Order: sequence, then C-alpha cells, then structure tokens
Amino acid sequence: MTENAQQQPSAPPTELPTQYAPADVEGPLYERWVERGYFEADAKSDKPPYTVVIPPPNVTGSLHLGHAFEHTLIDALTRRKRMQGFETLWQPGMDHAGIATQNVVERELGKEGKSRHDLGREAFVERVWQWKGESGGQISGQMRRLGDGVAWSRERFTMDEGLSQAVQTIFKRLYDDELIYRAERIINWCPRCLTAISDIEVEYQDDDGELVSMKYGEGDDTIVVATTRAETMLGDTAVAVHPDDERYQHLVGKEIRLPLTNRSIPVVADTHVDPEFGTGAVKVTPAHDPNDFEIGQRHNLPSLTIMDEHAVITAHGPFQGLDRLEARSAIVAALRAEGRIVAEKRPYVHSVGHCSRCKTTIEPRLSMQWWVKVGPLAKAAGDAVRDGRVKIHPQEMEKRYFDWVDNLHDWCISRQLWWGHRIPVWYGPNGEVVCVGPDDEAPTGEGWHQDTDVLDTWFSSGLWPFSTLGWPEQTESLAKFYPNSVLVTGYDILFFWVARMMMFGLYAMDGTPPFHTIALHGMVRDQFGKKMSKSFGNAVNPLDWMDKYGSDALRFTLARGANPGVDVPIGEDWVQGSRNFANKIWNATRFALMNGATVDGPLPDAGKLSATDRWILSRLNSVVAEVDALYEDFQFAKLSDTLFHFAWDEVFDWYVELSKTTFMAGGEPAKVSGRVLGEVLDVTLKLLHPIVPFVTETLWTTLTGGESVVVAQWPKDSGFRDAAAEKEIESLQSVITEVRRFRADQGLQPGQRVPARLTLDGTPFAAHEAAVRQLLRLQPEGEDFSATATLPVAGATVALDLSGTIDVAAERKRLAKDLAAAEKEKAQAGAKLGNEAFLAKAPDNVVDKIRTRLAKADEDIARIQSQLDRLPQA
Repeated sequence: MTENAQQQPSAPPTELPTQYAPADVEGPLYERWVERGYFEADAKSDKPPYTVVIPPPNVTGSLHLGHAFEHTLIDALTRRKRMQGFETLWQPGMDHAGIATQNVVERELGKEGKSRHDLGREAFVERVWQWKGESGGQISGQMRRLGDGVAWSRERFTMDEGLSQAVQTIFKRLYDDELIYRAERIINWCPRCLTAISDIEVEYQDDDGELVSMKYGEGDDTIVVATTRAETMLGDTAVAVHPDDERYQHLVGKEIRLPLTNRSIPVVADTHVDPEFGTGAVKVTPAHDPNDFEIGQRHNLPSLTIMDEHAVITAHGPFQGLDRLEARSAIVAALRAEGRIVAEKRPYVHSVGHCSRCKTTIEPRLSMQWWVKVGPLAKAAGDAVRDGRVKIHPQEMEKRYFDWVDNLHDWCISRQLWWGHRIPVWYGPNGEVVCVGPDDEAPTGEGWHQDTDVLDTWFSSGLWPFSTLGWPEQTESLAKFYPNSVLVTGYDILFFWVARMMMFGLYAMDGTPPFHTIALHGMVRDQFGKKMSKSFGNAVNPLDWMDKYGSDALRFTLARGANPGVDVPIGEDWVQGSRNFANKIWNATRFALMNGATVDGPLPDAGKLSATDRWILSRLNSVVAEVDALYEDFQFAKLSDTLFHFAWDEVFDWYVELSKTTFMAGGEPAKVSGRVLGEVLDVTLKLLHPIVPFVTETLWTTLTGGESVVVAQWPKDSGFRDAAAEKEIESLQSVITEVRRFRADQGLQPGQRVPARLTLDGTPFAAHEAAVRQLLRLQPEGEDFSATATLPVAGATVALDLSGTIDVAAERKRLAKDLAAAEKEKAQAGAKLGNEAFLAKAPDNVVDKIRTRLAKADEDIARIQSQLDRLPQA
C-alpha cells in the first residue's frame, strides 16, 4: 500500500487548529519548500527525467485566471512525477514581449511628455530594462502564491545573455541554409505600433464599414468595381477580370482612365477573380493588398505605395496628408461629384483585421522585411506528429495542427521596434550584406551599419525548450532534460507558439522534436460560458479569490473543470465549494488524529480487519489505479472528481462514520481501524497533494511526522481487492440511505430517535448493528414496541415504531393533498401532449417543457404513493 511507516520517522501528532486558515499556512510553506530545494533539478541525477517548460508569461503584465489554470495543471503533473521518483524540471521564465513591452514603456514616457525618439535607441532600451527590473517580479510573486513548483535557480528571460546567443546562433544557421531571406512583400502593418506583425497576431472582427461601387473608364470602356477601402484606389495599377468572363473580353489588354488621377491603367485577365462575385471586376492595388500583390507579380504591374507608416496619404494631389479614414470620405465625395459612384452600402458589416496588441485596424503594406522560408521546417513539424514521435492530446486537435502547418506561409520575422533581439545583419557601404553569428566579429569601418529591425517575439520563444537548457552549448542540462516530456498549453496558441517550437526544435536538435506530447487545454470562461474580459466586466483577478478562499480552493476548482481541449467555466460559488472541501479534509483529519489514526507499523493482516476496513482499503487501491490512469490521459477534471467523491463520500461520510462506534468501544478493533484510517488518509492526502498542495502538506506532515509530502513516495496500487467486502458495504449503504430517506419523507428530525427492530441475522450486516443504530438514530425496541412501518432493503429488514413520533392522520392528509396535486399536473400535461393540434403549433422547447412536467409528475406520484404505503394505518 505505502512504505511510509518504513521510510519516514514517526512523530507524535501535532494538534491541528480547529479551523484551517490558508493565509497563515501558504506563504511560509512555500518558502520552506523553496529553501529546501525541493523544486530544483539535478542534471547529474540518475533518476529518469521529466521536463516541462512554462509557457513564458509576458513581462508586461500579471498572471490572469488563464495563467492560474495552466500553472495548476503543470504543477499537478510535475508534483506527481517528483513523488514518483523522476528528476523533475519545471522550467520557469518570462518573455520580453516586444511590442507589448515597448508600448508600455512608451506610454510611461508619454506621461513625461517624451517619446522614444527623444531618448534615442540606446537610452530607450536601457529604460525598458529598468522597467523590466522594477515590474518583472510581480509575476514570480503571483506564481509563489499559487504554489508553482518551478526551479527558480534556472529562471530565464528571452532577452538574457544565454538566450540572446541562442537567437543569434539559429538566425545565422537558418541564414546560411538559405531559410532566412530579405524581400519586399505585403505585410500586416500596425499604424499605431509602427511595425509589421505576423498573420497570427492579427485579430479579425466584424466592423461596420461601407461598400462603395465606382465606375472606372469612359463610354464603352467603362467598368464598375467595388471596395471597402476607397482610399486605396489612388494606388490602383490595374483592373482584373476573369479570362472566361465574356462581359469584359473586349476590355482585356486595354487601358482605361483611373478617376481622380492623371493615370490610365490596364485591364488584365486573372483566374483569381471570381466572376460570380459582385460585378466580376476587381481593382488591383499591389502595394496595399496581399491578393493584389500576387496579381501584380503575375502581370508585372507596378506597385505604388500611397500611404506612409502612419497610414497618412502620400500620393500627390488634393488628398495628400489626410489620414486614411479622412481620405476615404474625401475620395468618395470627389467620386460622387464626378458622377462615378454607382452604389453605396452603409453600414456594410465585414471582417476587419486589428492589431492584437493595440486593436488598431491593420493596414496591408508593401515593405522590405526579413522572412523565414517555412516550407521544409513546417513539413518536418507535420511529419513529427504524423509518424508518432509527437502526440497531440486530445487527438481530435491534430486536424487543427495539420491545417496550419500544411498551409503555412513564409513567416515575417522582422519588427520595426527598438526592444527585442536586433537582427544580426550588417550592411556595407558598397551593398555588402553580412550575417554575424555569436562567435563572429561584426564588420567595422566607415559606412557599415547594423539592421535596425528586431526579431518577432515568437522567434526567441520558439527556442524556449532548448535555449533555456544552455543550447547552443552541449550542456549537461540539455543532454538530461531535452526533449521535454510534455507541453501543456492552450489550444489558442497552437499556431503562435507550438508550431514555432516544433519547427525550430526539429531543425536545431537534429530531428529530435522538443516534446513527446502536446497536451492542449481550453480557455477559462465565466460561469455562463462567456469569455472573460475587462470590457465585459467579468474578468477575475485570481489573487482576489486566493485571498478570500485560499490557493488550494482556486486550484481545485480549476482542475475540476479541466477536460482536455475544452473551455473551462468558473464561478466564485464553485471556488467557495472547493474551500469547503479543503475544510472537510481538515476537519476529518483532526477527527482521525483525535481517534488514534496512525501510520505506525505495517497494516494488520486481512484476517484482523473488519469488513469496513477491507472495503475502504479495496476502494483505496482502486482509486490509486484510477487516478494514475487519468493522469496519464491528462483527465484532470475526472481525476479531481474521483478524488473529491472518494475523500468526501467514501472516506469521510462513510468509513469514518461507520467506524465511530469501533473507536468509541476501544480495544484491539479500535487500534486496527486507527491504523487503517491512518493508511487511508496517508494515501488520500498524497493523491490530493499535486492539486491542493498546501492543506495536504500541513495535514500529511502532522499525520505522519514525515519531512514533506512534496518528496514523499507516490502511492502504488498494491493489488489488494475485496469484492465481498465492497458488496457488503454497498448493501449496508443501501439500507442506511433508504431508512434516512424514509425518515426525511416522514418529517422526522435528523436527531430524533426512533425505536427499531433490525432483522440482520442471516445477512452479513449483523456485525454492523451498532453502527447502523448510531447513524440512523435508532434506539433499541422496548417492551411495548409496535412495528408501524417495515422497510425491507438489501436482504435486511428494518421495522420502525413511529407511534408517538408523528401524527399519522395528519401526515396521510398532507400526502393525499400532494398526491392529488401531482395527479392533476399529470392530467393537464398529458392532455396537452395528447392534443395533435397543440403539438403541431407549439415550439419544440414548449413541448419539451411539458414532457418534462409530465415526467416530474409521474416521479412525484410514485414517491408520494410509496410514502403513503409505508405509513401505518391511522
């Protein structure tokens, strides 16, 4: 069962306070764990490795409820593996979060009336490092509050010296392998952040806009196009139609006049155009639309950039200097004045891309940027899952992964920022381009300068599983802890982060993927299933709930809702319920300690155990096996629920209650049950520990005298099963439950004693009579005992004398009234459901409600009739 008695020195139990106060326990306990080095990982250890990296939170912020959820799951996995004897590394760290961090510091400068340009690049970057030093500690403090068992001595930051070396190394290798290149392409441009952003950093939402149809050309050479971005017509260099569209055959190859300009543009034929959509003709603006750029490449069209980085019009003419939205209105007005507006639709709801950082509308823009050629890298990332080297859990998420990596476009990795890993490329006075690795000397001399752009944040975080272990150096940690055992992360960053790590890990580590398993979880939502957001007013600071109910309560609530890949609803009432569970564990352990629960010595032989003892030990081993299987399948919700019901229902509400008479009687049976109860609590607290570490640590060390449950041995299923004892106690539970229900139905008070005769002879219940009478408040039958109600249950018979305890006549009258009401409800519901005309017209939800009413009425009739049948005759 456990080897605790042999492994840990036993000590006299310390008396527990009457109430559990998380605030008094959690902080000191966590610091004790850290001081003792329980969470550190030794690369020289002979133990098998178990490695998980933290999805590095942005240094800009604080932990939200989603972080608390994810950290709870990872902490549960690593705490269990540590107890199982693995050399466990949970790698902590933070991401420098390029755009987000630069925005924060720029806002701080704005309060001083300054911009980053006032400081200059070097001074601004120094200012960001200063801000990071002041604000970065907030996250680590919150992680400690939550109980995160991370190896703090190994904490990394994506801009620290070691990770910077890793970034420069892999950039150089990719560049030399011609997998990084510089080219002018259409990118997503944020006019607020003044940088390119990748496709996955664009958030699309439905906005109210306008759809304007306008006429190009003159006379027979007229053609109508429609657009939601009228301002871009200043950059049009063609109109495209489908080559098979007979309507426009006479125009293909001709030049037509572009309104409001002094230019003529060609009509080209291109299969990209859908002849069934709109007029079947589209304006082509190669410098400001990704699809138009591709058309322009196929037809050798010029690309005219008509906006600057602030989305201000630069094209010569009356619209120069206007913001894009101002220009849009002005251009539509000018076209209207020329009679060229054919139709206007407002509002026109359409999907518009926004910067995920600042929510500004994205502007597609032709720009010279650095790119990763992802074709071979993405293929390797897809193959690693297809051939089974990497498992995605739950498996149904594989399709989303393949949909992404199999259709991945080249990745724009340059950002026009100052905060981040600067691109290690130098340009010479005569057009030279030199990529510099970490061991290379950068070119010097007149005319040489480094590229001003920095790398996308996801470039450095994509190296996280191996850069944090010392790569490119071949360190002991890299050899021991790579690849990671599992990646636990949200399905929402499957594309942002997971795919990047897969591509870089396979490339840098000679085809070895960065992890064996990708375990995807859902998003935390409010109790109504709505996304949590400050703008919705339903966002929750996890610290508030931890302050109010304790960290264990929050953790247990989150784990209990964690079904793989599924969103997690959470409400404060549920956290309060988990707090009640922690209190239940506390109070039950106090009772056990006061009644002789112990872990001293081996368990007694089965022959000395009562049926109740054998039942709980059998169930205990079944739960150990079940919890282990659920952990391996990342079924946190199911294993949490299993432990909740086993601890609360079976251990505390049944075993402890059934054993009270044994403890009160004393003697050898009490000692045996005390040892069994100690064993059950020892194992149960260990099983609960990964999810609720604080309360279990306090209780386990008090119960066992052991050093810490953090480093205790994880329970193993001994194989002990006793089907006969399980069946016996299940039948006994049926008896007790049925009599309790009958008492409640008859309106008896919980503490009200009733004379009873128990016919248990010939059943296995005879040994439990004292416990049954205690639990059911049944006093011995007297000389004038008269069985007014008899309950045959599970092979036993319980005869009750209710004379003098209830007014039978009044009770019959009350029940008869209830029965009549239930029968009337049944008749009304049945009549409606039997009415064909009603069923034909009524909505489905109304019909369903009536069916539910009918079923409820049937249940009520059966219940009330049963109560009447059991009452003695008046």
